[in-house]
Amino acid sequence: MRRLAMFSAVADVCEWLTERHKANEYLVKKVPLDQLDGWRIGENGDIAHHTGRFYTITGLSITGANRPIRDWEQPIIDQPEQGILGILVKRFDGVPHYLLQAKMEPGNVNMLQLSPTVQATKSNYTRAHGGKSVPYLEYFRSPRRGRVLFDALQSEQGAWFLAKRNRNMVVEVVEEVPVLPDFCWLSYDQISELLHIDNMVNMDTRTVLSGAIVPRPMDKDDPGADPFRAALASDTPERPRYTETELLIWFTEAKARSTMERQRIPLAKVSGWVHENGMIGHEDDRHFTVVGLSVEASNREVSEWSQPMIAPRGLGVVAFLAKRIQGTLHLLVQARTEAGAFDSVEMAPTVQCIPDSYRELPEESLPPFLNEVLSAPASQVRFDCVHSEEGGRFYHAQNRYLLVELPEDSDVDVPENFVWMTLRQLLGFVRYSNHLNVEARNLLACLGFLR
Repeated sequence: MRRLAMFSAVADVCEWLTERHKANEYLVKKVPLDQLDGWRIGENGDIAHHTGRFYTITGLSITGANRPIRDWEQPIIDQPEQGILGILVKRFDGVPHYLLQAKMEPGNVNMLQLSPTVQATKSNYTRAHGGKSVPYLEYFRSPRRGRVLFDALQSEQGAWFLAKRNRNMVVEVVEEVPVLPDFCWLSYDQISELLHIDNMVNMDTRTVLSGAIVPRPMDKDDPGADPFRAALASDTPERPRYTETELLIWFTEAKARSTMERQRIPLAKVSGWVHENGMIGHEDDRHFTVVGLSVEASNREVSEWSQPMIAPRGLGVVAFLAKRIQGTLHLLVQARTEAGAFDSVEMAPTVQCIPDSYRELPEESLPPFLNEVLSAPASQVRFDCVHSEEGGRFYHAQNRYLLVELPEDSDVDVPENFVWMTLRQLLGFVRYSNHLNVEARNLLACLGFLR
């Protein structure tokens, strides 16, 4: 059974990932959308798998959104089935360890990243592709072995998915678990270190880990302790600005104010987008493109396949502004309207955008607080790391994840769709479906594991 020493976690994991990359063969190349093996472009322009399974690239019309731009049309992924994202936990010498895998995804910038124990769509785990079975699936499907610590239906990227949700699970076991070559056990502290390395821990692992964060006290009397991390990690009583009931009222009112309407339309009818050179892109070269990939991977359930993917046009920014209020650290949360969000509005980070999409636009069109985040002095940046988004559907999609601490005496004008919450309050909302969006959960995982 593989055990990684805590004192050399980063070096050991990096070396192990390199070994796993050498042990397998991977090939990813772009191909025109109309040459994707197994996929068809219909008369309406929609791109669908010939089996009718997996997902479809279709069009979406949005009107009346509570955004700087209220009306638009776009391509979007329609994947109505729910997948399973699950992590096994087992204690060694009393210390919880998490079983992660070195998983190849065709959209990953570095091919291999640390994935959950199980990361599978329903089409995959029911073997619609005719390939091999998904390892460890029996721990996450009823009747399952082990004790469920976390279980919630959570949303995916609302900008690119139409009402997509996956089941996020953490299951603890006491029995011996056979460890396959592409899997390893990692402790809480080791994962904390790895979350500081660009493109190491994949998106699906981070969203599941957001439901596994355990606040731990930090010695505030230690003269060498970082006061900010002490405030972030402490499990001592806090003084939140708003009660949970007040926050739920704020969230409900934000959803009630939403006037957004959306309608699925044929991909061929989506205005502002052009299909040329074997891909689909925005006429102003903004937002994202839809590209085709041909993939070979020797250690996946199927060794060869093709698929369409969404490729963002630039590095995204996902950031929380933080500030001490009445001595307690708070994060600035927004109620964000997304085109494809299951319930239209979800709690999101302070800033969530691709800055290049706003180039040459007037100041009033910029997302609120973007300039404050990007211009923050280094002394106020408490977390800064680039992480990939889901490499199974998005090609080279990366976001810069940030936590920026404002001075306690700073005067912040908070719009009605923003509110201050404590870290513990946000972690409480993670337990429920359709409250925090995937970007917020991913950033919370990074912050919750800060030590």
